[in-house]
Parts: sequence; structure tokens; C-alpha cells
Amino acid sequence: MRLAFLLLASLACDIHTASAQTLEGRLKQISETKVIKLAYRSDANPFSFVGAQGQPDGYTIDLCKFVVQSLERQLNVKLVIDWVPVDTQSRFNAIINGLADMECGASTVSFGRMATVDFSSFIFVENTGLIVRANSRIFSVRDIEGKKIAVIAGTTNETALAKELQRRQLQATLVRVKDRLAGMAAFETGAVDSFASDKLLLIGAVNADASAYRMLAENLSTEPYAITLPRGDWAFRLAVNKGLSNLYSSAQILDIYIKWFSAIGERPDLLRAAVYIFGTLPE
Repeated sequence: MRLAFLLLASLACDIHTASAQTLEGRLKQISETKVIKLAYRSDANPFSFVGAQGQPDGYTIDLCKFVVQSLERQLNVKLVIDWVPVDTQSRFNAIINGLADMECGASTVSFGRMATVDFSSFIFVENTGLIVRANSRIFSVRDIEGKKIAVIAGTTNETALAKELQRRQLQATLVRVKDRLAGMAAFETGAVDSFASDKLLLIGAVNADASAYRMLAENLSTEPYAITLPRGDWAFRLAVNKGLSNLYSSAQILDIYIKWFSAIGERPDLLRAAVYIFGTLPE
């Protein structure tokens, strides 16, 4: 009996040691330092922004916090979150250069970006849209002929807009701006006739009377969002996706969705619900 107990104890020790030895990359670093660095945006409301209390807040922030709790259980450690501010231009470099472990914003997955970073399972699906002034005579994309359109440089929105103009053979001037703040400033001062970006981000960026603006009905692209991760770190990506899967299979995901998107519906539409359905994986 004593021999059997010693054998079991030895086996348990071997399993624990083997488990510890499998830690590598960011997981190993996070486990050893007990710190996880989360990049956040200040201009991506309702996904990632600075809330009234001066702390990062938003839909993606809530998802990342849940993932951190999952990582704590997986690693059996208590983690401290180190918040790292980024913007549209610096968000991916923060991951590449090791300044952050995860980027919790509103980043679209693309093949071009996958050359330098990796992504988690999808967390949301958005569309590129155009916002115009309510008193303008722009009612559809075809009416932007000869107009000036602001778009953030280097984004998938810029690519989608350029392709749509080419497809429709429309002549319009693209005014490339640094970030959403600059885009809204150009739009609100009349320097441009329209601003192209992700639709919910456009809604979240409107600070003045919302009745003064309207969104064109057309979708210029489909933008699948994900959490940005270090390229090639499969163990970390696996751990993050496990956390997302646990969230998607719980009632808490609906609470988070309603918290941030109740204005567009009490439940996700079919496309956005598919994100949660296909992001839920069996053990």
C-alpha cells in the first residue's frame, strides 16, 4: 500500500514537472513575473477606451480581463495587469517589441498583419462605414463622387475604401489622418465631407449632437476583430483561446454584449453570434 502511494506521488510529481516544463514564450515569462501586460486604446469606444474613472474600459477590455482570470487558473498564479497605452499606429509594434503581451482594442485580422503578429479567435465582427453630416446631400456611397473622405492611414478601412472607389469608378479625395481623433476633427470642422471607419467606432467617436450626423447604410467591408498576440507563440495563443472559449460557452458573454451593445440590439445578430458559436471549442 505504501509502495503504491509512493508510486502515485512520484507520478504526480512527474506530471507537475512535465507541465511546468511545457511553459515557454510569453506563458513562461508571465508565470515567472506574475505580470501580464495588456495594451489598450483610448480612442476605440466602445471596445477600448479610458473610462470615467481613468481606467481602461470597454468590450474588448472586459474580454481580456476574463482571459487573464483564465490564465491565472491555467498557470495557478495570481497575475497583476500592467496597462500599456497604444494608438492606431503603435498597437502592433507594442506586441512585436514585447512591450505588451496582448492588444485589447479593435484590431481587424488580416493576412498582412499576420506576417508580423498572431491573433486569438475572433471576438467581434464589424463593418467599414461612412459618416456624413445630416444636412449634406450624401445619401449613399455613389454620392461621394468629388468629395473628401478622411480615413486613418494604414488601416483596413483605408484599403476597403480604396477598393470600393475603384470598383464603382468613383473619383474622391482620400485624406489620410493619423488617428480617429484627427479624423473626427477634420470631419467636424468641415475639412472633409465624410469619415470612413468601423461603424461602431464612428458612433463611439461622435461627441457633439448625434442628430447632426448620419451613417450611410452601405457596408464597405467586413472587419473580424481579435486580440493581437505575439507571432508564433502557439502555447500562449492556445491558452488565450481556451479562456475565450470558456467565456463564449457561459452566460457572461451575453451580459458583456448587452453592457456594450444594447443600443444595437439585446442579442447579437447571426454573424456576431457565429463568433461565439465557432469560438467555443471542446476540451
